[in-house]
Amino acid sequence: MSALAVIGLIIVLLIIIAISIYNSLVGLRNQVDNSWSQIDVQLKRRHDLIPNLVETAKGYMQHERGTFEAITKARSQAMSARTVSEAAKAEDALGQALSQFLLVVENYPELKANQNFLAVQEELSSTENKISFARQNYNDQVLYFNNKTQMFPSNFIAGMFNFTKRDFFELEATTEREVPKVSFS
Repeated sequence: MSALAVIGLIIVLLIIIAISIYNSLVGLRNQVDNSWSQIDVQLKRRHDLIPNLVETAKGYMQHERGTFEAITKARSQAMSARTVSEAAKAEDALGQALSQFLLVVENYPELKANQNFLAVQEELSSTENKISFARQNYNDQVLYFNNKTQMFPSNFIAGMFNFTKRDFFELEATTEREVPKVSFS
């Protein structure tokens, strides 16, 4: 009778451990989803600010049509991205288009002095910082989730209940990884 009780106790203990691991995996998956939604909020804010920036600049930069078209196209692609990897690729393209735009702006001193343009540019800069923080948080959550789904013993529970590896939000453009060149000449 005592051997049967020990076996029963072991089974109950294993069930409790399995439930605990399952619940922690669900919690981590939800944290990853929440982190992605935080990125999504900031990206939406960025996408909403871009038309204001472009419209303010259009009056000053009549012959920069290609720059405006590139930003508009990149914004449209970024807004239609459905997966993390699609979003990362589209947001990289949008970031490059915005960087090119801001370089062109340097040739328009009257635009750089325009209060509306400066306000929208400051909002965009603030949003870029928030996006950066949200990306970092998302990647931290993905790392923790992926570790949990791949490490023993939680990998058994993860496999049984189809908890799959999540993608990191990574930069595709190698130019964004380069150290900026600073020149005072």
